[in-house]
Amino acid sequence: MDYRYGSHTVFKIQYHFVFVTKYRYQVLKGDVGLKARELIRQTCHTFEIDILKGVISKDHVHLLVSAPPNMAPSEIMRRVKGRTSAKLFESYPDLRKRYWGRHFWARGYFCVTSGDVTEEMIKEYLEHHFEPRIDDNFRTED
Repeated sequence: MDYRYGSHTVFKIQYHFVFVTKYRYQVLKGDVGLKARELIRQTCHTFEIDILKGVISKDHVHLLVSAPPNMAPSEIMRRVKGRTSAKLFESYPDLRKRYWGRHFWARGYFCVTSGDVTEEMIKEYLEHHFEPRIDDNFRTED
């Protein structure tokens, strides 16, 4: 397993994000799509978020990232969407005509955690690890 290390932590936290352009306009093609990819990479690198896999379609983005434990998914999306939106409007003034409210991305996003350990594996581990039993759902180790 590929674990990441902090000063006092070992972690493997992965998120799959999907976020779309406002009104699902198909503007993430050509130079705009390439610039968006570059900006997403820069933003993730700045905040120590590793991009494991990513796809930019005409109207939405898929990202599979590994993030440090001190960053909530909402914080990751706030930073990625905020920075890319501002920089895209700077680089492509024509986008302002289409997005008159200065919002490039639609509100919200899809997020799911991704990992190698299943819920069943955790339950099995806990079932055989702790003794004595207090009740069926919670055990302590003396």
